[in-house]
Amino acid sequence: MNLNDVAENGIFCDGDWIEKKDQDPNGDVRLIQLADIGDGFFKDVSNRYITSEKAKELNCTYLEKGDILIARLPEPLGRACIFPLEGKYITAVDIAVVRVVRDDIEPKYLMNLINSVGFRAEIKKYESGTTRKRISRKNLGKIEFSIPDIGEQRKKIEKLEETMSSLDNAVETLNKTKEQLAVYRQAVLREAFSNIKHYEIIRNVSRFVTSGSRGWAKYYADKGALFIRIGNLTRTAIDINLEDRQYVNLPQKAEGKRTRLQPGDVLVSITADLGSIGFVTNKIQEAYVNQHIAMIRFKNPEQGEMYAWFLRSQLGQKDLLKNKRGAGKLGLGLDDIRDSRVPNISDEEAKRIVDSIEERFSVCDSIQLTVDEALQQAEAMRQSILKEAFEGRL
Repeated sequence: MNLNDVAENGIFCDGDWIEKKDQDPNGDVRLIQLADIGDGFFKDVSNRYITSEKAKELNCTYLEKGDILIARLPEPLGRACIFPLEGKYITAVDIAVVRVVRDDIEPKYLMNLINSVGFRAEIKKYESGTTRKRISRKNLGKIEFSIPDIGEQRKKIEKLEETMSSLDNAVETLNKTKEQLAVYRQAVLREAFSNIKHYEIIRNVSRFVTSGSRGWAKYYADKGALFIRIGNLTRTAIDINLEDRQYVNLPQKAEGKRTRLQPGDVLVSITADLGSIGFVTNKIQEAYVNQHIAMIRFKNPEQGEMYAWFLRSQLGQKDLLKNKRGAGKLGLGLDDIRDSRVPNISDEEAKRIVDSIEERFSVCDSIQLTVDEALQQAEAMRQSILKEAFEGRL
């Protein structure tokens, strides 16, 4: 049996191809995305919409409560969950939808089977891609598996839910801890800048604010200078440890040379995930940015780190994003950044603020590392339970 057989009289299809231009924040149809697909649970975190009229125009497939959603991109590749909501929902093209209408198959059983070690091993045989693995719906449909009678399925579901309930509770507690850490970090930033009396707009304290160049693909290389893309910016740092890090080799007179980073520069995302902030330290050698990132070079780079922390704070973000523009695809202009405020304080005060933030954040980082390790262990335990269940040892 395969997923095509399972979907007899039901659905086995990809989600819909929804471009940025199709989206509307005031739409009444929510777009379910990869970020919503957990490993055995629905995360419910996305916030993208289109109108009913656009959904009709694009001939979209509406989701139904009980559909199985399978992520065709990592991480992990092929993770699946049951869709639990009712209403107007569609999903993105990188998610496969399985709708079971057969009386002899329990969707929960099938979802757990798809998340099991054995099924994941079969997915690996059909994956494609170099930097980011994926699996096509056609190849998902090639994976063969067996399903016991409906009574046995229900017994196994009952046993799995009983065994995993305590694990699920632990995972929920760990995720709440991560949320509390995020709240605490913002509280630290709020307190750090609470006594600032004087501010100055960025255009008056910077040498320049510019964005990266276009047309970088022709300079891509296996090694060379780092190429910082929007995915490298997080809410707290520049992440250059990604598996799909990109390098570039630029000729001497390339236009992109003007955006070579220097220590003390502050980076701001100006398209996707608006307002993510990066700070350039001495750890980054030769590096350049793409057109979706603005680079601020301050007159006093010694205060660059303080400026970066301020722009990450709720106060800084509110001022930075007040002039964001666009409908479906929001963006920041360079003048929006130039007109944003930053503290006007002495070097000594700036250093005191940075030291205080970093001291308290180091405790958060240590706790978060412990939480992340515990979540990884919980996931390994979940896979072990599924393995035992589908090998008949649970």
